[in-house]
Amino acid sequence: MSISTNRARLIVAVIIAFVGGLIVASGMGWTHLGFAQGKPSAATLQPINDASNAFVAIANQVTPAVVAIEVSSTARASTQRPRTEIPQGLPPDMQEFFKQFGTPQQQQPRLRRGSGSGFVVTRDGYILTNNHVVTNPDHETVADQVIVRLMDHRVFTAKVVGHDRTTDIAVLKIDGNDFPTMSLGNDAGSRIGEWVLAIGNPLGLDFTVTAGIISAKGRSLGNLGNEDGSNRYQISDLIQTDAAINPGNSGGPLVNSRGEVIGINSALASATGYYEGFGFAIPITLAKRVMDEIIAHGRVRIPALRVQIVEVKPEDAAVAGMKDIRGALVQNFPDDESPAKKAGIQPGDIIITADGQAIDRVSTLQRVVRNHSPGERISVEVMRYGQKKSFDVKLAEADTDTKVAAASAAVLPASTGTTNKTLGISVASLTPQLAQSAKISSARGIVVTDVTPLGPAQDKLQERDVITEVIFPAPRRAINTPGQLQEAIAGLKNGQYISLSVFNLDDPGHTAQIVNLRVGQ
Repeated sequence: MSISTNRARLIVAVIIAFVGGLIVASGMGWTHLGFAQGKPSAATLQPINDASNAFVAIANQVTPAVVAIEVSSTARASTQRPRTEIPQGLPPDMQEFFKQFGTPQQQQPRLRRGSGSGFVVTRDGYILTNNHVVTNPDHETVADQVIVRLMDHRVFTAKVVGHDRTTDIAVLKIDGNDFPTMSLGNDAGSRIGEWVLAIGNPLGLDFTVTAGIISAKGRSLGNLGNEDGSNRYQISDLIQTDAAINPGNSGGPLVNSRGEVIGINSALASATGYYEGFGFAIPITLAKRVMDEIIAHGRVRIPALRVQIVEVKPEDAAVAGMKDIRGALVQNFPDDESPAKKAGIQPGDIIITADGQAIDRVSTLQRVVRNHSPGERISVEVMRYGQKKSFDVKLAEADTDTKVAAASAAVLPASTGTTNKTLGISVASLTPQLAQSAKISSARGIVVTDVTPLGPAQDKLQERDVITEVIFPAPRRAINTPGQLQEAIAGLKNGQYISLSVFNLDDPGHTAQIVNLRVGQ
């Protein structure tokens, strides 16, 4: 017998032994014949099934109360003369004659259309949605026609009961009774990481449900939707979610795992205009209060301290003598009638409590104040350069006038100015000519002409800022020359802080701001 034959028999024997071993092992429960993939156990799948069934139940419960909104407006017609053929070779004077020849004709009106979402909150037909859904591009003028369509295919012409640009809330009314409604929850109890559903009509896809989590709370959109800065009371207390929100979702509900509305989908942060993972919703507690105001008074009365505030930075907390970086830094007041100013609050103060509630950021203060009505009084605690002070403030009604003045075109002096190494800036005197060109009533302060890269003032001061006062360290003193600024900071050591009152030449109102710096850093 050849060697090759013996080798073939050996290979066959090994294969038979291997297969036999598998059969024996399978029979004894050591392994299972079949493909190398296992089926998850029922215990493993149960939580997934429970979550899926919860989403199904919520969608079935709330979707009938969601509405699709279609708006139409007729653009203002314009008058123009018909185009007239001009014969070639005519002198210029005759060409003008032919251009003006003929009778003016009226252009056909243009129809502007838009769409969005909303949801029914009362059985007799009150609907919540966004202001920008039912108004024209100016966010003030209501669309000529607002049509509401329910999931059961019923169609209604809606009346806009009222709308508010500052909160982006509008209230509609349709005639009828026994409409399906949605339960309003309390967004204050919602937590980051909770599951939520966004429901609406994105991109014309009616009654679409998307799921995600609450990504953050107390968000501000900055200049998004407020490019001209005219919306001075724009809310900064939005709910951020990664549930997909696209054009057409605006005005639809953001629903928690109990089927309660906790927000109104309002905006998305995107470079393309479509979903990129960040959507924002107006808290339902705020929307409910606005709705009640609109129904009761026909308009929204916004309570206000009438104070300009910004988030607290490490330098601000250090100057105020605070260990924690929290609160709202007071920058200025719109006028002398500000209730906060009348009560004794000053620029540079950091508001740390309001109405007995701790203030950790601007959005928290905004929420506390908006839970009151104009005319009510609240207690306010501030930190003022190491001292805690308390005030009783009577809330005023916010002035929502949207007029914005034109910006200045003042030209800086040709010289580079005097260098101040301690602060990392160059400054020059504010001349009467520069003050006049910037429409400043009197020449006061010194103007920043340059900011040293990576210096103490980087990202805090900028060219065309005007420093008018050193507020801290005491004593408070006016600054009108570069030398006076140098004298004020001469005794400061590296790592110490200085507080300045500053305005910018390009600010139409030349409103003073508080800038806190850590010198020599």
